[in-house]
Amino acid sequence: MRRFDVHQHLVPPAVQAALRARNEPPRLRAGTLELREGAFAFDARAHDLGARVALLDRDGIDVAVVSLPPTLETEEHPELGRAYDESVLETVSAAGGRLRALAAGRCLPGFAGACVSAGALVAGLGELPRELAAAGQVLFVHPGPPSPPPAGAPPWWAPVVDYTSQMQAAYFGWTARDAERHPDLRIVFAILAGGAAFQLERLRARGPARDPAPPDGVYFDTACYGRRALALALEAFGPERLVYGSDVPVVDSRTSLQAMAGLGEAVVATVSSRNPARLFR
Repeated sequence: MRRFDVHQHLVPPAVQAALRARNEPPRLRAGTLELREGAFAFDARAHDLGARVALLDRDGIDVAVVSLPPTLETEEHPELGRAYDESVLETVSAAGGRLRALAAGRCLPGFAGACVSAGALVAGLGELPRELAAAGQVLFVHPGPPSPPPAGAPPWWAPVVDYTSQMQAAYFGWTARDAERHPDLRIVFAILAGGAAFQLERLRARGPARDPAPPDGVYFDTACYGRRALALALEAFGPERLVYGSDVPVVDSRTSLQAMAGLGEAVVATVSSRNPARLFR
């Protein structure tokens, strides 16, 4: 069975060039990615195709699903998304089946689906869910740019507090408002939907008198979480709803691989092979 990583990011050279050409954030300056939320080191080598395939080989991953993260403020600056959509399939083609790409918020031929921000999902995606379902493609929901942090917030505030709250809002908004209208859409919530499993007991106590189980077609990727969080998600959602994701190159994939390996071979096979194969068909 092929093993998948459904949550990787790739910034093709065309997007890097577009970021370097900008005079204000988001932009690239001498190895630094400048966003509204701050400045971050950017290593272009991490987005080189040869280096990415070598990393897949190291991790025992056969296929990675790549996207342009909305945290790069791509939805606010659609020209970046267009540069990605117009160039990434060339990289995918050169990868010899090792990569599949998600488009930047659009349903386009040749892509496995579309990546949108949690905020965009909450605001409403218009016809995109129907278009993706009709095309047999997947919707991938990822955190978007964070809100301004409170004064004195530590550097980890956005990924730990803001991103997770975005994803919980997106997941519970989808289940409450949109899921019944799009029963044929397959949708993945990144980072375990911000820890949505932790809220299910509260939902039972304070929410409607219904089963809080995820609707059909909903999956959760495992990126950035360890054994305890994965065990809770497995108990709450069942192994058939989880798919392996690493968030490469933002984080080191070895941490998530080790956490998943601790859950046993049967879970690894289900989460990294069977479920993604069913999800992406």
